[in-house]
Order: sequence, then C-alpha cells, then structure tokens
Amino acid sequence: MTLTYFRGLGRHLLLRLALAATISLTLGAHSAQAQELQVTIDNFTFTPPDLTVKVGDTVTWTNHDDIPHTVVSAGKFRSKTMDTDNSFSFTFTAAGDYKYFCSLHPHMTGMIKVE
Repeated sequence: MTLTYFRGLGRHLLLRLALAATISLTLGAHSAQAQELQVTIDNFTFTPPDLTVKVGDTVTWTNHDDIPHTVVSAGKFRSKTMDTDNSFSFTFTAAGDYKYFCSLHPHMTGMIKVE
C-alpha cells in the first residue's frame, strides 16, 4: 500500500468523524426535554410576573386566590374562568413575547418570553 492510499483513508476517516459529530450534536439539540413551568395566581398577582421559556415548553397557571381569575393573551390563548386551585396550561410552539392578563381583573398582567 502506498502513502497516497493512507492519506486518502485519513481524509475519508476525518470526514466520517465530522459527520458523526454533527449528527450527534444535532440529535442532542433536538432531544432536549421540554419543560413544564408554573405560574401561581395569588393575592391578585401572577408569580413570577415575567417568565422566559423555550419553544415547546408548557406553562401552567394555578389559581390560589379564593376568587376566580382567567389568563388571556389576545389572539393567542384564553383560559376558562378558574376557581380556587384550578389550573390552565398552554404549550408555546412559536418564539415571541406573550403579554397576558386576567380578563376579570385587567390590572393583573404578566409576560412570557419564548425563545
């Protein structure tokens, strides 16, 4: 076997290793687990009021007040009226800023930033 043969084999091996590394990194990025995050409603406030999540994450709002509340992001999502200890969940499928409020108490506001 000649030196040229081994040089060609080396390039071929490097290309295969580079391809394997690229596939591994891509699969690792896509297999990241979506998270489930919580926002509590208590004393007429959303806590936390601002939350940053990733595309694919689910946020659940739970009402701990003793009066009803809603969660509304105009044109994006709307919960039913939630009594004490009721919850509403939404999975974010697109990046962007989602301002939301309680339609029964519009001074209650929050923001979900989806990256």
